[in-house]
Amino acid sequence: MIVTLTVNPAIDRNVTVDRLVFEDRAYVLESHDSAGGRGINASSVLRSFGADTLAIAICGGKSGRLFEDYLTRCHLKFSLVRVRNEIRTNITVADRQGLAIKLDEKGPTLTAAEIGRIERTVRGSLQGAKWLMLCGSLPPGVPADFYARLINLAHKRKVHVLVDTDGEALEAAFAEKPCVVKPNLQEAERLLNRALITRSHFFEAVERIRAMGAHYAILSLGARGALAADKDGQALEVVPPRVDALCPIGAGDALAAAFVWAWNDGQSFAEAVRWGVAAGTASARLPGVSFASLEQTREIHARVEIRHIP
Repeated sequence: MIVTLTVNPAIDRNVTVDRLVFEDRAYVLESHDSAGGRGINASSVLRSFGADTLAIAICGGKSGRLFEDYLTRCHLKFSLVRVRNEIRTNITVADRQGLAIKLDEKGPTLTAAEIGRIERTVRGSLQGAKWLMLCGSLPPGVPADFYARLINLAHKRKVHVLVDTDGEALEAAFAEKPCVVKPNLQEAERLLNRALITRSHFFEAVERIRAMGAHYAILSLGARGALAADKDGQALEVVPPRVDALCPIGAGDALAAAFVWAWNDGQSFAEAVRWGVAAGTASARLPGVSFASLEQTREIHARVEIRHIP
């Protein structure tokens, strides 16, 4: 079982337009809503790859009822924690040339009692789990060390943890030494408080991030693939083939999910990162916020290159 947690899920409104141009109109070609959030996206990928996954998320208000309905239609195994306030709606506008804009609400303010229910739900899900994926932002009212507390719980039950978040929540997570952290470039820049521009910057960054407390670190670089560092400090660069990207939003969620899927399947760390990059690249080729199937990912995987850095 691979458990994902989405503390700040959303109704994802995905709008496709003819073109995005500054100070000019765009015509809507299609629009659809779905259940969203990094953990929900990860569980969707894991399920499509054939993995046993449980998606835990909060749910509240009219949006929450829609959210539950969308999850049911997707045939995901899920566990929802009811909260008083309305969950958020996030809007993605993408055109057919690969440009995209993402507008996210902050999410509902949670009470201490609601936070406690989330923690108890996660604790109850860890029996028999191999991985816990802590995905996405924390909504207002949730303390920055919330993920750190869950990592501590998982470690007591010998469950591996991947952290895919940003800001103070990511900083606090290092205190409990998670198995893997997976920031993207912008999240890494905020974490390290510096611009990352050159290839040497990227290598320095991924090693610094691993040294902050994680056993393994993966720096997601979008179309450039990923850099990773293992627990022994060995660095590797994983380079995808060039593709025509239609919408890169959500590719990082696919990367995280496919990485855990492959490592949980007994493959090496380097090979798991390769599968992750393949899934992210294959998903970026699809219109809107969409996720590649295992067959689409396998086709890209064969062309992804691993370079071990001495």
